[in-house]
Amino acid sequence: MATEKKRKNLSTNTLVYANMQRQGKSMLLAICDAELLGKVLRDGKIVFEVRETFYRGIKMSAEEAVDLVGRSTIVNMIGPHIIQEALERKLIHPEAILKISGIPHAQIVKM
Repeated sequence: MATEKKRKNLSTNTLVYANMQRQGKSMLLAICDAELLGKVLRDGKIVFEVRETFYRGIKMSAEEAVDLVGRSTIVNMIGPHIIQEALERKLIHPEAILKISGIPHAQIVKM
């Protein structure tokens, strides 16, 4: 019980950037944990840039950002806090999470 409460407080108090934009007929939502914005993650041959031009949008709680998923057709998210919130709401499957330099990343594509 205490772990569940602690986890819920963590995601509610953790800030993320959420950037929603129209891409043709799709609504793209890019979310990253605030502390990852501007970072470059390297893992073997993989180089993943958490670019401000893609992820910087409105700063909000992870809980608020996940609420936007319902209005999106494509979602790209990176960071332990946003991924945890998406997992708790059963929006992503644990096996769909990739780790890049130990940082979780997931995508949702609605058909």
